Amino acid sequence: QVQLVESGGGSVQAGGSLRLSCAASGFIDSNYCMGWFRQGPGKERERVAHINRGNIYYVDSVKGRFTISQDNSKVTLYLQMNSLEPEDTAMYFCATDPPPRRDCYSGRSRYWGQGTQVTVSS
Repeated sequence: QVQLVESGGGSVQAGGSLRLSCAASGFIDSNYCMGWFRQGPGKERERVAHINRGNIYYVDSVKGRFTISQDNSKVTLYLQMNSLEPEDTAMYFCATDPPPRRDCYSGRSRYWGQGTQVTVSS
């Protein structure tokens, strides 16, 4: 079993920055993929970014503004969000999936956090 706890959300003005963190505990190691998803009001959940065996992927709308990273132990995930836009307003969720599937892109990850709210005002 794996537990994920997100933190770092908040309210900022457009153009501002936030850094989200996801602390993982339980049976998890560097072989798991980890990723960030978000769900805005009235919208479907979408993948924001994920890391899988050292490879990093971003959705087009956040490229150049968001940076995903992990600490050396690979059990804490970060999302540095710069140049925030009102369209980034959403609940942000951390997810992880074990090998061999390592699905951190389709929304079918096995483990999910409770989410942290990000609100960007214009």
